[in-house]
Amino acid sequence: MPFFRVTVTDPDLPATARRALAEGLTRLAVVTLKKSRARTIVHVNLVPASSYYVDGRPLTGGRDAHVEAGITLGTNSAGERAAFIAEAGTLLTDVLGPLARCGVALHELHPESYGYHGVTQFDHYRGAVASVPEAAPPR
Repeated sequence: MPFFRVTVTDPDLPATARRALAEGLTRLAVVTLKKSRARTIVHVNLVPASSYYVDGRPLTGGRDAHVEAGITLGTNSAGERAAFIAEAGTLLTDVLGPLARCGVALHELHPESYGYHGVTQFDHYRGAVASVPEAAPPR
């Protein structure tokens, strides 16, 4: 269950751009991280540039964005994570234009410390495995 929070320094970002970010991050989650589309959440957080600090000073003269994602520890390779980070950076500039310093952070969370609907990822995966029929014994 990946959860993506994308913060953009533009409180007036058009709905079409917000949707493009949500659809693009969802697509990347499915394609590069092999996540379930139905379990992927994207939260677009719009903030004024005066609330966004770089080098201890409020951002001025441009737009910036940052993506943070929570994913389950051990479910993706280093290559998959690197591909996601690179492609998410490209998505941000494609949708938002030139950015001051866009960033992407993947936080890998232990499956016993992460979940939803009151079910940890550990229990979710354990339940998924338990529901798969066992192979027929060799004859």
